[in-house]
Amino acid sequence: MRYRAVISYFGAAYVGWQRQLNGLSVQQVMEEALGKVFGAPTPCTASGRTDAGVHAEGQVIHFDADASIPDDKIPFAVNAVLPDDVSMLLCERTSPDFNARFSAKRKTYCYRLYLSRHRRPLLEPTHEHITVPLDITLMRDAADIIKGTHDFKCFQATGSAISNTVRTVYDIKISTGSLPTIPMPTPDPALAQVPMLLNLTDPREFNCTVDISVTGNGFLYNMVRIIAGTLVYVGMQKLTLDDIRQTLSSGDRTLAGKTLPAKGLHLIEVSYDLP
Repeated sequence: MRYRAVISYFGAAYVGWQRQLNGLSVQQVMEEALGKVFGAPTPCTASGRTDAGVHAEGQVIHFDADASIPDDKIPFAVNAVLPDDVSMLLCERTSPDFNARFSAKRKTYCYRLYLSRHRRPLLEPTHEHITVPLDITLMRDAADIIKGTHDFKCFQATGSAISNTVRTVYDIKISTGSLPTIPMPTPDPALAQVPMLLNLTDPREFNCTVDISVTGNGFLYNMVRIIAGTLVYVGMQKLTLDDIRQTLSSGDRTLAGKTLPAKGLHLIEVSYDLP
């Protein structure tokens, strides 16, 4: 019987999803847990590999097993033997021809930032810290240029051997949220928080979180992290909208922004329906 499952993991301790010789992978701990539950080696396949340090909120896997456990009880059994930073959220029987990797039609990743003068320790494990304001409006305008079907080799890490670098980005959404205010040991309400002093007409944002969500039919190596880094450079006004157009048309990786760290990247959802 073939099963489809949705799993979540905090990726800091792992070399990525895929088994590697140089460290512990999420695939290894998941297959070991499945083997304990079903009493036999149980290989599993994911929708795609996530790199070292990348997190997942909605990774999809499939595996084959002869199980007497009801579908809705399988996550309880598997989670009982998984480490705390990996969890199975849902499991159901599926058709024998379902393949978590090859049946996938689109994926959504989210790159998470927070904008603050000082480090916020509770956000550090899952967000990239930016210490300057960003122009979110300019970033959204740049995102509109990136959306669509393009040769995205300019947003691919150097050294990749993939020859076909054409991908479709269906959507890029940039949203902001507020950071907790900073309590001050004073009764003066004017000092209840420490804001970033900006001109009232300044379009830039600060003291907030920023989520950059990218949905596409597939992604090149480090593609979302480079897109996010490029949009951050636009928000800092290190790159212009014309620079983004030139980057896409030229395919020159050196014209794009930097590759942001893995810790801010989250696999949010994998869809098996056409958009």
